[in-house]
Amino acid sequence: MRNHMRAGWFYSPSQIARYFPSRITSLFNFPRLEFKDPIRILRQLNRHQWNMFAVGFAAWAWDAFDFFTVSLTVTEISVAFDQEPSAVSWGITVTLMLRCVGALISGSFGDRYGRKYIMIANLTAFIFLELGSGFCQNLNQFLAVRTLYGIAMGGLLGPAAATALEDLPYDARGILSGLFQQAYGVGYLLAAVFYRALVPTTTHGWRSLFWFGAGPPILIILWRLSLPETNHFQVSKSEREAREAQQHDEQKGSPLKAFLKLANSAMRQNWMLFVYMVVLMAGFNSISHGTQDLYPTFLKSQLGMTPTQATVITVVGQLGAISGGMTVGWLSTFTGRRLAMMVACLFGGALVPPYVLLRNNDLIATAFFEQFFVGGVWGPIPVYLVELSPAVLRTFVYGLSYQLGNLASSASSTIEATIGERFPLAPTKAGVKRYNYGKVLGIYAGAVWAYILLFVFLGPEMTQDERNEEAALVLQFEELRAQGVSLLDIGAGRAKNIDESFEEKVEEKGHVQQIEEKTV
Repeated sequence: MRNHMRAGWFYSPSQIARYFPSRITSLFNFPRLEFKDPIRILRQLNRHQWNMFAVGFAAWAWDAFDFFTVSLTVTEISVAFDQEPSAVSWGITVTLMLRCVGALISGSFGDRYGRKYIMIANLTAFIFLELGSGFCQNLNQFLAVRTLYGIAMGGLLGPAAATALEDLPYDARGILSGLFQQAYGVGYLLAAVFYRALVPTTTHGWRSLFWFGAGPPILIILWRLSLPETNHFQVSKSEREAREAQQHDEQKGSPLKAFLKLANSAMRQNWMLFVYMVVLMAGFNSISHGTQDLYPTFLKSQLGMTPTQATVITVVGQLGAISGGMTVGWLSTFTGRRLAMMVACLFGGALVPPYVLLRNNDLIATAFFEQFFVGGVWGPIPVYLVELSPAVLRTFVYGLSYQLGNLASSASSTIEATIGERFPLAPTKAGVKRYNYGKVLGIYAGAVWAYILLFVFLGPEMTQDERNEEAALVLQFEELRAQGVSLLDIGAGRAKNIDESFEEKVEEKGHVQQIEEKTV
């Protein structure tokens, strides 16, 4: 939405008067695109695009793995440190609270200097912080390390998402947005599998899971080092620097000045949109954390399930989330982002009662379908946030809005655990305390589903003209690259409004083509 919301937003009384009545009609303004099956869409990607998507996906998946090492081991850590589960769940809360700090730092560097090295810096921090988590000897030490981990975790999402998505063909963004978001589910799935493999079977128990988590980031770092900066960032950087040099020839242009000028303009023109994105992300993060973080504790503590049973249900649920994210993300390309997300909200809310009321193996099916729609409502979100974010601040706005939403939802598991402890149940035969976490999980999830439904309905979305403009821009960009025009020349050409020098460079390669100016 780089044109600052031609469809209308809250910047004047006349826009407000036009905006609200259009919320219903806009839901059915379907994108006029040829319906394509997922295989046909994915065949459009070239090797560079697959590599960039895959390394971003891997980074976000391991980000989630490291986060869920805590939620899966709350029971074990509480025993080791002689604390209530609600006290240990602060390890989840402080991580979520500090993610916005990481997003602020990482987003600023990522949009100014590129996505590559800030992503590597955050992955490096993962290695040391996961090792440190496993060596903690008391709860205070553990919370301190998880606080630092929250900064690194918050700093990774923006660069990883931009790396994975911004070079993709337009038609592929929906389905791969859903797949990218479900890297979070893949991380949860991997954490559940390795929890079962390591925690009950090794001498060091829960600590071994954290130590294991420090290894794979090394491989992801080596992979990212072997790949270039994203094409989109290189073109955008060249464009803004050329434009600034064009306006101030005597100063030869200032890269930092060019960036700050465009960033300031983008935030001034889109501040209300940014506020909306934060409010929306508060709901989306709440439904994830509200249905997932305390669920293993609910299964093991309240229902008395074995680690194997809890792992099976967790794994099935995350398979549902992955399937739902890809399915709804793909469909959103043809139905529009908001309509697809609203349908997922309705089904997800309807499935909350069986998600917390059924028992034993009956929970397997409901866990799959509840998480199918949790993953489904998240499926379009990465591309939806990218479409809303100003291009010059894509990493910053995407990452910070997401993580501020996380901050608002950071106490989800602690709230659920604390309130749940007000509803004690009969202790186990071994005398272990039990609480009615299921009641709180159900009420919380139902309220959040209604919240998301309301704000998605009220939110903005690209018009058909904007969709066509975005698709044409991506196509033109790839055609120029195929013709041998360098990324720097493409960016400079946009900034110079097709001046003669740029046209001559294209002609020298034997490709005379009119290139329209595309401003940020």
